[in-house]
Amino acid sequence: MRLFLASILTLSLISCNKDTNSFKLDGDAVGFADGTEIYVYTLENKQPKVIDTLTVTAGTFSATFPKNDAVNLNFLRIAEVNGSVLFFPENSDMKATIYKDSIQSSRISGGKQNDAYSNFIDKMVVFNKQKQVNMERFREARQQNDTGAVAQIQSENLNMVADETAYKKEFLKENTNSLFAVMLISEMTSRKEITPAEASALIEGLNPKVAASDLAQDLKTNLEALKKADVGSAAPNFSAPTPTGETLSLKEAMGKYTIIDFWASWCKPCRMENPNVVNVYNKYHDKGLNIISVSLDKATQKDKWIQAIEDDKMDWYHVSNLQFWQDPIAKQYSVRSIPATFLLDENGIIIDKNLRGAALGAKLETLLGDK
Repeated sequence: MRLFLASILTLSLISCNKDTNSFKLDGDAVGFADGTEIYVYTLENKQPKVIDTLTVTAGTFSATFPKNDAVNLNFLRIAEVNGSVLFFPENSDMKATIYKDSIQSSRISGGKQNDAYSNFIDKMVVFNKQKQVNMERFREARQQNDTGAVAQIQSENLNMVADETAYKKEFLKENTNSLFAVMLISEMTSRKEITPAEASALIEGLNPKVAASDLAQDLKTNLEALKKADVGSAAPNFSAPTPTGETLSLKEAMGKYTIIDFWASWCKPCRMENPNVVNVYNKYHDKGLNIISVSLDKATQKDKWIQAIEDDKMDWYHVSNLQFWQDPIAKQYSVRSIPATFLLDENGIIIDKNLRGAALGAKLETLLGDK
């Protein structure tokens, strides 16, 4: 009986000594000298903020943080190393392993979100290694003019991309409580692995607390903008100054089919694509094709914009606010890279996007070739 009471007393003392209002981060700093400082960041008002500075001692570091029910992400940065180590505080003790010579291989475990994120990164490493192998095989096959091998490798790559996308979608279904899921949805949308509508549905399926986070709310706002300029949506109307100073609207420039072409005089890929757009315009303009180009030139580049129009023989409608990437039309259409194109039907509905080269000509041939 005395032994039993002594055990109870010991357990009680242990329980009282354990701080249940905090969690720990213990880490190994492989390759770092004693005294190296590790900065712990969080996001506050969407901006990185240092919340702690840790010091490496005998290859290790440690920190204690107060428990917090907020949904957030943190990351570690070390001044002498490029890159960050992402982690998700979940009020659980965590273990970090940081490699000086491979920050990409560094990991933080502990808590469901961190473990799921770590498993995801490991899976992506496997996919990327296979892509590198296939790239080398593809180069060798091209050098040897082995068309059969080239076709086989291309087919394998398509299958691998499909497998990778399927894995990501399954991850999202299984990790609705993860803030990383929001980041993944954003990335997949940017890479056009999912549509804005699919992304919105995935956001709605997240845990309410995660869906209410700043990251998720910002993504929802961006998705709404993307959906306004997505295939099947009515193209948002706009108006802007022409090279001669008049104001021209999209509605005034509409034809049976209309291309909205985002470009700039300083954009080399745009200038390389322009001859193809000129050929398409010359071939189909009389059959109802109109083009309105929106330039992302700066105010100081107006002369270069006008000269590029003349040099590239772009004999169609042109407008620009001369505001570079701050152009309101580009923001309206969620354009983040150029060249970017939107193909509209006679009702102003977007029927295709970002057609270039032969794909643009082929599409117009199906629409206007026999007319």
